[in-house]
Amino acid sequence: MLAWVTLLRLSGARWPWPYVWILALLLVVVYDPWSLLQAGFWLSFVAVAVLFATDDPAPTRHESSGAAPRLAARRQLGEATSAIRSQSALRWPWQSQSRSGESRDAPDPRDDLFVHEAQPPPAPGNLARLHTWLMPALQTVRALLREQGLITLALAPLSIVLFGQLSLVGLLANLLAVPWVTLVITPLALAGVVIEPLWQWAAAASGWWMGLVQTMAGWPLAVLSLPVPPWWLALPAGVGALVLALPLPWTLRCMGLPLLLALGVWRPPAPPPGQFELMAADIGQGNAVLVRTHKHTLLYDAGPRYSLDSDAGQRVLVPLLQAGVIQLDRLMLSHRDSDHVGGAASVVAMQPQVDVWSSLEAGHALLQGRDNTRCQAGQSWDWDGVRFSVLHPAPAAYNAQSAPKPNTLSCVLRVQGTAQDGSDTRSALLVGDIEQAQEAQLLVRAAASPLDASLKADLLLVPHHGSKTSSSSEFLAAVHPQTAVVQAGYRNRYGHPAPAVVQRYADLAQSYAPDAPLQWVDTPHCGAFVWQSWQPANSQCARQVLQRYWHHRVP
Repeated sequence: MLAWVTLLRLSGARWPWPYVWILALLLVVVYDPWSLLQAGFWLSFVAVAVLFATDDPAPTRHESSGAAPRLAARRQLGEATSAIRSQSALRWPWQSQSRSGESRDAPDPRDDLFVHEAQPPPAPGNLARLHTWLMPALQTVRALLREQGLITLALAPLSIVLFGQLSLVGLLANLLAVPWVTLVITPLALAGVVIEPLWQWAAAASGWWMGLVQTMAGWPLAVLSLPVPPWWLALPAGVGALVLALPLPWTLRCMGLPLLLALGVWRPPAPPPGQFELMAADIGQGNAVLVRTHKHTLLYDAGPRYSLDSDAGQRVLVPLLQAGVIQLDRLMLSHRDSDHVGGAASVVAMQPQVDVWSSLEAGHALLQGRDNTRCQAGQSWDWDGVRFSVLHPAPAAYNAQSAPKPNTLSCVLRVQGTAQDGSDTRSALLVGDIEQAQEAQLLVRAAASPLDASLKADLLLVPHHGSKTSSSSEFLAAVHPQTAVVQAGYRNRYGHPAPAVVQRYADLAQSYAPDAPLQWVDTPHCGAFVWQSWQPANSQCARQVLQRYWHHRVP
């Protein structure tokens, strides 16, 4: 891009800035079509366009404005007229009149058509010297403030769309970054080509700057998180930001303000009272299910840990919560296996207010310095007309003489929606990694207390990711789900879901009516799965809704 602009200038071409901008954009896209998917592409080109469009149209900088040629012509006319007057005895009418204390040949001060040679100014004093030194510096600071303010304003909608965040310290950071990078880091880095030790100085300058930026990012209210808006709201907001930034009359600029402010008040629609929305996140091999009611949110498990410095909480769940500006009320960790609690630390670090329920043992690293409610059968609560009931493990399971297997202690949670008349509507059953022995225990309790321990559910989170040790035929018949969701990794090493388990669900589907078949959903094919209790037929798979031609299609 810079090379092409330089070639244009060297060739003597003086194109209007929109032509140069569009051509540079096209060259970058032709060279790298995938750059259209990068946030930096849009942020950079929009920022440059805003700077061009809002540049101060001074005559000396914009030859196409016509002001510079007119001023030069007027100056030449004045000089020519003065030369004629100095060689001619002709006098203007007002010069033939005698004025007290004036020579008849003295030029009249009202003659503003002529450009007179300026008299040498008197020697400047200290105050004048200070003023002469300060004015360029103040003008530079003013220009920098103006440019960064305009860029911040114009890029605000784009930042919210791309990141779900608006940096409140970005203006200050850019004001410091422009001179530091321009005057310190870049010269040192370039000079290091010739004098190698200067690269160490450039690295030190960069390290100091990154430390300062990280400190600023940790300030209170450094970032304003907003929900990512739909395109029909983001597009007018972008137009409104550009209208506010462009050098237009203020009466027109104010028209863009409501469009921009709409981003700050918009919120994703919440489930109606008595209903809930369930999202099985695409986190690979593990469990992570987000349950939202009208005013509350629960996260069931937090997905796996991918490596020493990466986990599902950091990579998937935290961005997901930030994109919707979702405040967690409760985090339920079914058991201690890493594919269920691997991302919990990142989630808790982002939302330290969250109430933790789990079957983890006392002293577990995730519970250090935190209150923990041990989940056990019989617990229940109500959020916005939605009932949450814990069905497993029994309190006695924690008191076994030998340490129980973590899977056997999986917290089983049933979510039941209610209608306005108090009758039950749709329900979901989240079971963690229980195995057939625990499924049998649930069946016994359900038979003894059919109202308090009912297993019937419209949506079932398939036990243990479809392991062959779970999903017994008796358990599936008791639950009789309309939708079965498997959270498993693509080509995972455990072979989940096991072919035998898939066959059991296929056998179960034989008993369903043709107009209401059993829906089988797995995250390798579906991606994130969204299910709403008030309209279960409108469930969505992210890989289908957001399908692109470059996405891998799982066979």
